[in-house]
Amino acid sequence: MQSYLQYRRFRTSVKAQLERDRAKAQGLGQRQKDEHTPASESSDDDQHDLEKGQGQPPDVPHGVRPGEVDASLGPPLPHEEQGTMEANQRPEDHYSKEETEDPAARAEDEDDDEDDDDDLRQQRTTLSRISTSRSAVSQRHALGQTLTGIDIRKRSTREGGTGDVFVVGYEGSDDPNDPHNWSNWQRIPCTFLIAGIGCVVGLASAIDSSALPQAAQEFGVSEVVESCATGLFLVGFGAGALFAGPISETVGRNPVYIVTLAIYMCFVLGSALAPNIWTQLIMRFLAGLFGSTPLTCAGGSISDLWSPLERVYAFPVFANAAFTGPLLGPIMGGYIVQYLGWRWVDWITLIFSGLIFALVFFFQPETYPPTLLKWKAAHLRALTGDDRYRAEIEIRQESLAHRLKRALYRPFLLTAREPIIILVALYLTVIYIILFTFLDGYTYIFTDMYGISQGLTGVCFVGIVLGLFGASALVPLIYKWAKRDLVKIQEAGGTRLPPEFRLWYSMLGGSFAIPISIFWMGWTARPDISIWSPLAASVFFGYGILCVFITCYQYIIDAYEQYAASALASITLIRYVAAGAMTIVGIPFYKNLGVAYTLTILACLSCLLVPVPYVFYKYGPWIRSKSKYAVTSN
Repeated sequence: MQSYLQYRRFRTSVKAQLERDRAKAQGLGQRQKDEHTPASESSDDDQHDLEKGQGQPPDVPHGVRPGEVDASLGPPLPHEEQGTMEANQRPEDHYSKEETEDPAARAEDEDDDEDDDDDLRQQRTTLSRISTSRSAVSQRHALGQTLTGIDIRKRSTREGGTGDVFVVGYEGSDDPNDPHNWSNWQRIPCTFLIAGIGCVVGLASAIDSSALPQAAQEFGVSEVVESCATGLFLVGFGAGALFAGPISETVGRNPVYIVTLAIYMCFVLGSALAPNIWTQLIMRFLAGLFGSTPLTCAGGSISDLWSPLERVYAFPVFANAAFTGPLLGPIMGGYIVQYLGWRWVDWITLIFSGLIFALVFFFQPETYPPTLLKWKAAHLRALTGDDRYRAEIEIRQESLAHRLKRALYRPFLLTAREPIIILVALYLTVIYIILFTFLDGYTYIFTDMYGISQGLTGVCFVGIVLGLFGASALVPLIYKWAKRDLVKIQEAGGTRLPPEFRLWYSMLGGSFAIPISIFWMGWTARPDISIWSPLAASVFFGYGILCVFITCYQYIIDAYEQYAASALASITLIRYVAAGAMTIVGIPFYKNLGVAYTLTILACLSCLLVPVPYVFYKYGPWIRSKSKYAVTSN
């Protein structure tokens, strides 16, 4: 709904811009009429200088000789012109290098599918002026300034089509249609809605783990088989990420959020009504497949709304919600199963999901810049009658299916070729394996060890939640450092913080907190030691996992920018498939090895990854320089 209203507002905004630029052009024409000296009255020396291009009046557009502008004809709009931009005698260097290079080299580029993605990097958001011409009976060319925020160039062979194309950008750095320029009253609710999606889908991923004994008994299967309901949801979550992220980079964020959430809710309903274990497992897998939207698209949405400096505050809001969801699942689920029955875990999930879906449908606007500029280009074509106005993603004359094919291919390419993706995915995979084995392991750690009820065992996850919010206490300190470093970078001629700055969350104890907390929990969870000891360890674990999550996600967003959603899709696939598998084998681990040795193995795995943020902090720029898709300059 908001996207539709937003689209309508774009037309009003574009129409107002047309009127403003026409008024500017008329003012320019009047000044030229008042100030321009007729060529017939100029001296021979002046005329000679003008013919050489020297002494050109400042108001005459570049590439136009004096005497060609007739202010009495009025400033034209693009649809009024009879000729093309060639009539303006643009300088030889007007076209890009790509358009003037050797045709043989250009043909070679056409066969390189990987170069297709390069165009998306060149989103043009800087101001430029376009000059257009019009023929008249007097053979005099009327030329005026037209729309701001438009870049003109010829189509390359690879893009298809011929002639000029008017690449549509924002009107300026303060364009109100740019989500970065929206007020905080607009951006903060959008951020909370995105966080709400992450929370409710995370809730769905873990809440069924609370119903293992009861569901297994009703279906007549073992608890290991029933744990597949949670495991397959996570596997589906990872598989769906391959589609959600790239598609959002093609059609925009909102269509992906709304469509996938609606389908996800249908399968949650199917799980609640499942008559047998096989139906439940299939429904859970498909619910995860379509519920994977937030963790792949949300990072891109946060980037759409907030500048890199502002994300120091904004991203932890989403990160807290994304991790709180899986922890709220067992907290709520234990009491839901105890008092309402195990099927109510899905019914409660459906109710919360429906609430979030309604809020997103009615109140979440579109934030993806290429989609917004596509809307603007469509309105410009309609208002001016000139078909040359195109958003960057529209320049190529290719079908939606072809663009989706290229977008869906990208996550696999990134996974195979990008060392950053591989290392970050490995880091998060270990964290998620530990987190989701706790869904089964807390029963052995707290219920069996201390004899507390199923409901209270779920409440024990509050310790991890407290740790999550404790990590948020670092935000003001990190923000202070970010402002300080950004000033130094700008003084040195840079424009942005390097991605390595995001590693501070992990380096401030986050990477160490995880193995320490797991060792602590594993060897103090005993009947002769107070239950408060393993609970205190869980607080440190929560602190560590949020620090690592913020580090990894923000580093990927900053390092890959335009390809952030595809890069996050790659990471999501790897870690959720691994976590889903470990959820299934977690029960035999705890049952056969015991709590102490199972957690010791997990702690040793996490120890291997402690140096990762420090390695990236020192060698990150060099690693990025070897990457085809990562940002290499600040």
